[in-house]
Amino acid sequence: MGVEFVPPTERTCERCGRHDEWDDETGTWIIVDDSGSPTCIHEWDINGSHDPIRETG
Repeated sequence: MGVEFVPPTERTCERCGRHDEWDDETGTWIIVDDSGSPTCIHEWDINGSHDPIRETG
């Protein structure tokens, strides 16, 4: 049995509410919900429910 790292595919800023999704083609985050502030420092929920470790086997 092995372990696979699974990066997040979406994130939401806890300060301004901007929602981004990961784009595999460009290899970067794409803004989905442009309602956030362009001057926000963006505080992403790094302690949220996403589990980056998946067991394989």
